[in-house]
Amino acid sequence: MKFRFSLVTRWSALVGTLLAVGILIALALDHLLPGRPLAVLGICLLCVVPISIITLRSQVQPILSLFRALEGTVTSYRDGDFSFSLHWPQNDELSDLIAAHNALGEVLREQRLDLVQRELLLDTMVQNTPVAMLLVTEPPGAPERNARVIVYANVAARQLLFEGHKLEGHDLHGVLEQTPALVEALARGGDGLFTAGDGEEEEVYHLARRNFSLNGRRHELLLLRQLTAELRRQEVQTWKKVIRVISHELNNSLAPLASLAHSGTELVRRGQTERLPQILQTIGERTRHLESFILGYARFAKLPAPRLEAIAWTDFVAGLADQVAFRLGGELPEAPARIDRAQMEQALLNLLKNAHESGSRPEDVELHVRRVHDVVRIDVLDRGAGMNDAVLTNALVPFYSTKRSGTGLGLALAREIAEAHGGRITLGNREGGGLAVTLIVPA
Repeated sequence: MKFRFSLVTRWSALVGTLLAVGILIALALDHLLPGRPLAVLGICLLCVVPISIITLRSQVQPILSLFRALEGTVTSYRDGDFSFSLHWPQNDELSDLIAAHNALGEVLREQRLDLVQRELLLDTMVQNTPVAMLLVTEPPGAPERNARVIVYANVAARQLLFEGHKLEGHDLHGVLEQTPALVEALARGGDGLFTAGDGEEEEVYHLARRNFSLNGRRHELLLLRQLTAELRRQEVQTWKKVIRVISHELNNSLAPLASLAHSGTELVRRGQTERLPQILQTIGERTRHLESFILGYARFAKLPAPRLEAIAWTDFVAGLADQVAFRLGGELPEAPARIDRAQMEQALLNLLKNAHESGSRPEDVELHVRRVHDVVRIDVLDRGAGMNDAVLTNALVPFYSTKRSGTGLGLALAREIAEAHGGRITLGNREGGGLAVTLIVPA
């Protein structure tokens, strides 16, 4: 086991030893040269001072070398080189300092290795993802605001936009000259879908944009994802589902109509016409139901772009109250709404009618309208049975319905209207029972 001597102990012992040597030399000289104190002092100084300087220098020199080595390793650490470590043979405070320094270097080496591995993994993922990625920025001193330079592009972006060649350093608009559809999508701003190509070569892409600052400069990340195959598969599945629903509804209506028509014909042939009014009334009811079913699909398929106008919330809510019963919760926003009145009224009527059909008492159906920052939040609340997880997941999907006679278009139409207004719709079960449907639109 190595004994530990602190710096204070070592230097105290060294100074004490030098003093003891000086005293012994002085006593010996005083014995040899009695009565001559000045000569004793001079000779003593000539002997002790050189010994002290040589001894102290031999002790200080390794410490100074250690400090220079520390300075060098700190400079290496600052430059990102963590491969150096130091050794100190003594067991003192300096050995603790060197141990801490070496431990720091080990931690930095491990972190650097972990960071390099993560960067390698991230670069591998980015380079091999099918999503085309472009990082662009405005060059310093650019004469035009629209001048933007590509600073990073992955393999998918190079293959999609530049025939596999390097994109870094090129002007974005110069690269996109061959894809005017993407230029138009960028000009529109925000995320969205766009179509490139014609005829059989038509491709659908999704453009996502994210802005951030890096080193004091504004950067924008552009993500291009090809959705053609996924959309075509989804389109086929949607058409199949639509055909199944329409076929089912038509069969449910046409089969009774054919039976009733046959019964009416038989009654006329027999001269028993007293039941004809009842049969014709039933045929009329089934026909009207079929007509409303078809009109519901037509409204969903032909929903036009919203025509926004300023409408006072008091007038809008009063119009809703004339058509369906509900309890208004809280104060209405003072600022007028910027909505398409007919479409938003249709969406909220669907939600309020669903609330009444949920099994909730009429007095428990509530409507809340409030402004939260830069959006308006509209809540339709009930105390019905709520929804299980499976229904919550699929409730907004077109043609999905748990009602025996439902078309599955009410919530889907409300979602379509909300998104056409630049908003969204969410559903969630309420604590204590019931459902909360929240429609959020820009203020």
